[in-house]
Amino acid sequence: MSHAADTSADQTVDTQLAHTMSAMGVQAKAAARTLALAGTQVKNTVLQSAADAMRAAAADIIAANQRDLAEAEKQNVGAARLDRIMLDDARLENIACAVEAIIALDDPVGATLAHWQVPSGLDITRVRVPLGVIGVIYESRPNVTADAAALCLKAGNAVVLRGSSEIVHSAKAIHACFAGALEKAGLDPHSVQLVPSTDRAAVGMMLAGLDGHVDVIVPRGGKNLVSRVQTEARVPVFAHLEGICHVYVHGDAELDMAREIVANAKMRRTGICGAAETLLVDAACASSHLAAIVRDLLDAGCEVRGDAETCATDARVIAAEDSDWGCEFLGPIIAARVVHGLDDAMAHIATCGSNHTDAIITNDAEAAARFLNEVDSAIVMHNCSTQFADGGEFGMGAEIGIATGRFHARGPVGLEQLTSFKYAVRGAGQVRPK
Repeated sequence: MSHAADTSADQTVDTQLAHTMSAMGVQAKAAARTLALAGTQVKNTVLQSAADAMRAAAADIIAANQRDLAEAEKQNVGAARLDRIMLDDARLENIACAVEAIIALDDPVGATLAHWQVPSGLDITRVRVPLGVIGVIYESRPNVTADAAALCLKAGNAVVLRGSSEIVHSAKAIHACFAGALEKAGLDPHSVQLVPSTDRAAVGMMLAGLDGHVDVIVPRGGKNLVSRVQTEARVPVFAHLEGICHVYVHGDAELDMAREIVANAKMRRTGICGAAETLLVDAACASSHLAAIVRDLLDAGCEVRGDAETCATDARVIAAEDSDWGCEFLGPIIAARVVHGLDDAMAHIATCGSNHTDAIITNDAEAAARFLNEVDSAIVMHNCSTQFADGGEFGMGAEIGIATGRFHARGPVGLEQLTSFKYAVRGAGQVRPK
């Protein structure tokens, strides 16, 4: 085939994809208008039906997932990504239970946020409403298909899902459960749509807003994906680029508590955005705390990259390089250093952090209060593991992601964060004086 013929074929594919994506945007916008008016019971019925359908189709979903895993293994994606892709009976049941947990949450749509009257006699109510159409672009994790669909539905939003090629078969099988549940309940099946193409051009079309039909984009994936979304998006984005989380062991920290929290924050699951990536130990307690905490990490299989004082505690510690401060390792590696007081710790976090999640361990209430007030991160913690940085752990049900921006949503993005508000103004014939 000639080069001209190849180009023509590519253009045909692009044209077809553009037509498909444009139609999805139109359909999603229309579905959003209907879904915004759907009652709580109807939405909960859809979610329960979807959860039941996933359980009933467990064998088919896992078989689809096996196809994804086989392809991923051929591409040598690594153990960590294979683990994120993999579904088994237990994980699928957890996904179904997460959907049911959303059923139990209060419906935010229609809730009155404020109500007042003004001297003109107007009665004003601020009411929570859906955002509209949400585009979710995600990698590696099939569960995001269900989490995003369920959260968007409960919050009255239509959603356009675009999973990566690594999970194409798993996502399709899970999406089918929601499509069937919507149809069974008499709701527009375009309320939850899955982009049928793995062509990267589809992502660009979503970032451009699908001709004005997408209201917000939520990326779930690695740094490259999120960076592209934040750079190219022409609609608002809920996202975090990196989870460079710090645990600061203050001079008044209890040793046993510090050891347990640090070990959990780093090693419970090393590949999640809430995993600790940097350990800061105050000079005031370094002589009694640093060696024990570092030894725990090393014995658990964690590589420790430290400053001179940390290296002196154990021969297994590797000297840290400048690039290690502010690095999201996403694996069993942590950077560790001694800091000289609360101000030094907070200055390090401000310089090297990513405004995601940072924690202080201390029995000093004043130091804890300053840390919680002055550290400018979406989530700040006192005497607990950074691995609690999760919407489910916050009592919000499943989350669609973590946002580190300052507008609209920050921290775990759950039901309330997937809504906006409007003002309902009631009068009795008032006109404004000239």
